[in-house]
Amino acid sequence: MFSSKLPAVASRSFTSSAAVKAKVAVLGAAGGIGQPLSLLCKLSPYVTELSCYDVVGTPGVAADISHVPTASKTQGSLPDPEAGAWPTGSEGGLKAALTGASVVVIPAGVPRKPGMTRDDLFNTNASIVQTLVEGCAEHCPDAVLAIISNPVNSTVPIAAEVLKSKGVFDPKKVCGVTTLDVCRANTFMGAHMNVDPSTLSVPVIGGHAGITILPLLSQTGATMTSEEREALTVRIQFGGDEVVQAKAGAGSATLSMAYAGYVFTENVLKALAGEKDIIMPAYVQSSITSAEYFASPCRFGVDGVEEVMGFGDLDEYEQGWFDKMLPELKGQIQKGKDFAGK
Repeated sequence: MFSSKLPAVASRSFTSSAAVKAKVAVLGAAGGIGQPLSLLCKLSPYVTELSCYDVVGTPGVAADISHVPTASKTQGSLPDPEAGAWPTGSEGGLKAALTGASVVVIPAGVPRKPGMTRDDLFNTNASIVQTLVEGCAEHCPDAVLAIISNPVNSTVPIAAEVLKSKGVFDPKKVCGVTTLDVCRANTFMGAHMNVDPSTLSVPVIGGHAGITILPLLSQTGATMTSEEREALTVRIQFGGDEVVQAKAGAGSATLSMAYAGYVFTENVLKALAGEKDIIMPAYVQSSITSAEYFASPCRFGVDGVEEVMGFGDLDEYEQGWFDKMLPELKGQIQKGKDFAGK
């Protein structure tokens, strides 16, 4: 089952499945999410090659990370193949960054600032994701895409439409990373229940923005008043706003998102390497509701998403949120599809 607990990285011994060669490309590797995410990936025994790509600064980021004493190789690329790369003298550009990648993690884009919603980011980040996924379609069409760039509810449909237009769309390999919502739910519920949050796995379904995030607290067995439940639900839904406000204009949720992105990526790599029973939430093409894309538990395997799983029964309180969430989610999905269709 899925756990948001960080996999052990202190030991450098490799299992037989970890010995499978896996290149991970991080697109947006010089940003606030990309740098710590890349560092965490460098620590993973499941990563044999780490490819860092961004519009600025990537050779330096890659050089810095390459000094961490793990077995994986590190490479850094800029968009212009002639503008420099790491290692010095190696090939740069998006083609070099993506060729041979098993997993492509995309945190690229502009961060949220106070007063901004994920929707405010749409035009800029939508264009960035569209361009990067066009590169994936050309240079690594079989890779699993782990999309972090917000608004995820719209950028995942954009990615899917781009891949469809290139004739390489595989719904098993296009995922929106909603792991942070589960991390927050586990953290906040752990504090409420006075237990270690790493022992929890709170189901969170729907999307990855505001009221489209629906934590199923009824399935935790926790005791809470209606007021406590409302407060916990809203805090999980708007946890990103909490960070944006606390950083007072200096950024958004970067470190926790990097952690969540790493946990998602390493679990995908485990599944690709043949490990069984890798179940974790992801925002994927889905038929379990009337929304074309939906976040729910998914079983991952050697080809990506093997099964989009159900989420169990909702109680009356959760059903109320679900009924409010679904039209909002569908609208955000359509906005992504419309953008890709221009």
